[in-house]
Amino acid sequence: MEKEGNTLRSTRNVLLSIMTWNIYIGAELTPLLRATHQQIPRLVTKVFYQFLATDFSKRAKAIARQIILKKPDIIGLQEAALWELISPYSQRVVYDFVPILLCELKCRGLVYKVVAQNKNSEATLPSSLWNVIRLTDRDVILVRETSEVKVIRKVEANFKTNLQVKIAGQPFTILRGWSAIDALVQGCRFRLVNTHLDSASPEVQISQANELLSGPAETKIPLIFTGDFNSNANGSGTPTYRNLIAAGFEDTWIAADKSYGFTCCQDADLLNVKSQLNERVDLILFKNNKDWTAVEAEVVGETPRDRITKLWPSDHAGVYVRLELKGC
Repeated sequence: MEKEGNTLRSTRNVLLSIMTWNIYIGAELTPLLRATHQQIPRLVTKVFYQFLATDFSKRAKAIARQIILKKPDIIGLQEAALWELISPYSQRVVYDFVPILLCELKCRGLVYKVVAQNKNSEATLPSSLWNVIRLTDRDVILVRETSEVKVIRKVEANFKTNLQVKIAGQPFTILRGWSAIDALVQGCRFRLVNTHLDSASPEVQISQANELLSGPAETKIPLIFTGDFNSNANGSGTPTYRNLIAAGFEDTWIAADKSYGFTCCQDADLLNVKSQLNERVDLILFKNNKDWTAVEAEVVGETPRDRITKLWPSDHAGVYVRLELKGC
């Protein structure tokens, strides 16, 4: 122990493990953005059938298997969807990704709790079978119950800048956002921000990243960004990745001296036999502590043996990082 003023400060190095994973909403939604009013019911049925075919209840087992192997202290999830089928008689069938995954983990002896989540887009559309389908997109931060991470503050928000589209001729906002926690681990305070930036508009994506930099990133305490940034780390896509690095963030993947690390993307039906990951857009970035070290970094859920009944766990692979915190 070292004495600092009238307090004692621990000189022991602190380990913190983090995972980020876009767990896939379960269906390709793009056809809905080009549909006429007359086409909507048929396409909604097609989208919902694809969601059922990509079977999150099965995929959650494969995702949980990877989490169990690593036991991260904190997990940032993107596309943690809530699907609802509402019958003409107001009967409701709910498919909520978060409790499904938490249940799979708990059944394997690992308990996580939701400490923050931001609700993004919500759409309610009729199907051709006289049902109504509602889809809600969310980003979620989980903390392992047995970890030493103690959450002391949370903030959940949506971006001010979001992509505007039309569905069946009607305006629709593809709402995205972020969640942040301030937490302590063995007396070391840090902030973690989880997000999912826009994929269709570079201008919107850049604005959303700038909102992060002028918002939750405005802190002097150690800071971690997790998420699907939809900006290829090799610089071949949008400038968002370069802008974040220029703002002082360090890429934990590079800090751990790793190569490749592709995380995106498998086919929408998740049935491709050979992995098609060829972009690194899922990132864990950190700044504000020169003594932090990324001692381990791995991609998870990216090999054929990680599939379950021919389905990939997600259209994205996850990223796991273990950080060593010094001098906090």
